Amino acid sequence: MRHRQTWAFVVGKFLTDPVWWFLLFWLPKYLAHRYGLDLTELGPPLIVVYVMADAGSIGGGWVAGWLMRRGWSVNRARKSAMLLCAIAVVPVVFTSEVHSLWAAVALIGLAAAAHQGWSANLFTTTSDLYPSAAVASAVGLGGFAGAVSGALVSTAVGYLLQATGSYAVLFTLAGGMYIIALGLFQLLAPRLTPVPLADA
Repeated sequence: MRHRQTWAFVVGKFLTDPVWWFLLFWLPKYLAHRYGLDLTELGPPLIVVYVMADAGSIGGGWVAGWLMRRGWSVNRARKSAMLLCAIAVVPVVFTSEVHSLWAAVALIGLAAAAHQGWSANLFTTTSDLYPSAAVASAVGLGGFAGAVSGALVSTAVGYLLQATGSYAVLFTLAGGMYIIALGLFQLLAPRLTPVPLADA
């Protein structure tokens, strides 16, 4: 799969999957560290974050479909939905500055929802582009890239927190990663056009 559009998908997964894994694995520790929550108090904040993520997963795909039903091209609709999600992640950079637990939960929940909306559209670009016989291979390559980067970043997060004790840099990186990923996606795939099976 040498097509540039495949690499756009792979780069998108490589850069943004670590943000999701960061939220998934480090959120309970952050809430305990920042707000003193114990194991019995973590349930409601985590439930809110993941319910918001569920809503984002549905909403992200709905937005692109809504735009297409209004005559937008697949390219324009999909990337516009991804841009909306990328922008919605940005406020997470303020998470370490807020003093209210529920304000932090709202910011992190918004980022989680936006990630899931982003992922819904990113994954669907493979079925927009490739014949059904090639979709699984493209998704598998992207999934591998995301898993590798997620593992590397999770390890790096541990070392960084041990050295600094601060989550500020991590939330700042998380907030900007989707804009960077979308810029590279656009550079590699300025037009989302179907790829013949022989080129996939």
